[in-house]
Amino acid sequence: MHVNWILLDKVRDMAPISAQGFTTVERELRDLGTRIARIRLSRNLTQASLARETGASVRSIKRLEAGENVSLDTLIRVLAALNLGDRLAAALPDPDVRPVERIRLEGHERQRARERNAVQKATDWAWGEDEE
Repeated sequence: MHVNWILLDKVRDMAPISAQGFTTVERELRDLGTRIARIRLSRNLTQASLARETGASVRSIKRLEAGENVSLDTLIRVLAALNLGDRLAAALPDPDVRPVERIRLEGHERQRARERNAVQKATDWAWGEDEE
């Protein structure tokens, strides 16, 4: 079985460019799972004890460490149990720190997003006084 995983990894690495997005995500999930397993082991925790502490099933912990899909809730609970909960928030920039945008928007906060390709159409309507 171990040889099959090695072969599967080799096949994924040779995937066509159009499928590279999936292989990159799969590789990231596997790397994240491996890191979590190593951290768990360095803290001398079993998968069962981590599952009890997080309220997740042992199967969910195994899937997470194998790089398989698990819920975001499970990931956050595991990170919190490993005292790594603050690392998740640190991975994303603080959305409130945008001094250039605040100046441009004159202190107003953005309420919705707009497509970048949106082009404002000129209207054919005009005041009657402008025609001469």
